[in-house]
Amino acid sequence: MSIDGYLLFATRIVRLFAYGFLSVILALYLAQVGLSETAIGALFTFTLLGDAGISLWITTSADRIGRQHMLLLGAALMIFAGIIFALTGNFVLLTLAAIIGVISPSGNEIGPFLSIEQAALSQIVPDAQRTRVFAWYNLVGSFATATGALVSGSLAQILQANGYTPLDSYRVVVIGYAAIGLALAVLFARLSPRVETTRRVVSTTIGLHRSRNVVLKLSALFALDAFAGGFIVQSLIAYWFQLRFGVPPAVLGGIFFGANILAGISALSAARIAARFGLINTMVFTHIPSNLLLMLVPLMPNLPLAIVVLLARFSISQMDVPTRQSYTMAVVEPDERSAASGVTAIARSIGAAWSPALTGALLQTPFISAPFFLAGGLKIGYDLLLYRSFRAMKPPEERS
Repeated sequence: MSIDGYLLFATRIVRLFAYGFLSVILALYLAQVGLSETAIGALFTFTLLGDAGISLWITTSADRIGRQHMLLLGAALMIFAGIIFALTGNFVLLTLAAIIGVISPSGNEIGPFLSIEQAALSQIVPDAQRTRVFAWYNLVGSFATATGALVSGSLAQILQANGYTPLDSYRVVVIGYAAIGLALAVLFARLSPRVETTRRVVSTTIGLHRSRNVVLKLSALFALDAFAGGFIVQSLIAYWFQLRFGVPPAVLGGIFFGANILAGISALSAARIAARFGLINTMVFTHIPSNLLLMLVPLMPNLPLAIVVLLARFSISQMDVPTRQSYTMAVVEPDERSAASGVTAIARSIGAAWSPALTGALLQTPFISAPFFLAGGLKIGYDLLLYRSFRAMKPPEERS
């Protein structure tokens, strides 16, 4: 790859480290500043709704205004959110920061970055290599998330052992998140004009023209998948493990370190499977068993078995991610890629926005494990609908 390609991989690593770093302690931090489980779930819902609105504008404008400019704006919003979260425990101010800024409660990608970076990568690599590059791109992201989770949990534990209160130890992590946002901005500033689209951009309301119908149909399905995934965002799974088994922060960090490492490996193996069986088949037939394992987690009678099943689930959970990203980029026009990735990402954000509030409410009832069953069942429904709708639409590399 070119220098720009390596820079985009570096920004992915830095950003996902920050997301993993924050996600393990985020719900714990908010509980320490005085928010109830219901308020935490509502805040995560506002976070994802705000992300949808901001990201929609940034990603659908990126090919027209400039991809690098929009990436820098996203980094600034990430810094802003981290600073406000570190300074206040006021629910209204936290909500405003969550809506305007970039905060990831799940440890997964959020904000406008992924959509724009995918469009740029699709431009600088050939079609035959796109899925493989996306697989490595997701692998390094998963490893970065895993490392961030491990460092965060260990750091909080060490600080508490040295006299910090839980609240102060978690606040150090939140401040670190804002600092990492600054490093991300420095990397984005080094991108060259080669990451910008080389085709004249058609001026439309959401940046789509010929591929509009395909993108909207994909978006509806991705929204369903994300709604299901919103029930079990990483912060809330961590909180569930603490409620159910009393797991301390350092152990939580270790659990999600292993989970994200396995997720990254599963994303890498997706490229080889897709080359043989096709993108849609890989997306669907690796995702279904992953969701069956997800529903088994709360049925385990003790912590070691729950961890084993969760790790087994993560070992195949991300095979649909690079294939989904590659498929979306393959079936749209080159000058629609930022917008297409943005619209589908926004649909995912909107879908995911509603379920954390429901999970927060369920965590205050005897049905604290219900989110796992809701998530797994809805995700299997998504898989079946996706296969039915798109199995006949092949990307260019599969038509030949």
